[in-house]
Amino acid sequence: MTFVMRCCVLVVNVLCMPLHLIDAVGLYNTLYRRFFFPYFLNQCSASYNKKMEDKKKELFRSLTEFSKPGGQLTILEIGCGTGTNFEFYPPGSKVICTDPNPQFMKYLKKGMEENEHLTYDQFVVASGEDMGSVGDETVDVVVVTLVLCSVKNIPQTLREAHRILRPGGGFFFMEHVVADPSTWLYFFQHVLQPAWYYSGDGCQLTCATWKHVEAAGFSDLKLSHVEAPLMALLKPHIIGYAVK
Repeated sequence: MTFVMRCCVLVVNVLCMPLHLIDAVGLYNTLYRRFFFPYFLNQCSASYNKKMEDKKKELFRSLTEFSKPGGQLTILEIGCGTGTNFEFYPPGSKVICTDPNPQFMKYLKKGMEENEHLTYDQFVVASGEDMGSVGDETVDVVVVTLVLCSVKNIPQTLREAHRILRPGGGFFFMEHVVADPSTWLYFFQHVLQPAWYYSGDGCQLTCATWKHVEAAGFSDLKLSHVEAPLMALLKPHIIGYAVK
């Protein structure tokens, strides 16, 4: 990080001091995370789906490759949020939903009602780093979309995904990532990160997530870097899937 970037980040951190204080006394968790963020994400997710529909269809077209012969495809989605991925899952799939925020449940129920082609097994309130209530090697597919940017420990989340996948199972991902260091976008992602953290409930603009996926120990990895048709800060994306 250059000297100029450090100075700019410091200025933004100073401007965010009221937010830091609100978080320190617990009001951020009580007010924003519980009441406003689920509504905000519900609106943003619908817009994201419209813009990324073709990419999602292309990615999730490969889900059926991981079905057991003559069996049902069991999908576990980490950070399911409002269930905006459900429409892209193959008919007859069984879905296990996890999210650390139980306030998403009312939006999730609506998503379930609109996607009757799926069977919903359970909703587990858990972080991606600790899904101990889900057994080892019990699912065919794990899905994360716009989730690894906000978990506290990406490698641990990937270890959990690897643990619960059966041998030969698939890990599907679609995540925004940090831009190339030679670009102005990289500069602004770092400078605006302190403020973005609060608007996105812990979301990080500066994650080189692909490095963690590459190091996660999967036997096969199909990963692409793409430019998403979104606001500049979120344009850099990685999309793909890996095989356990």
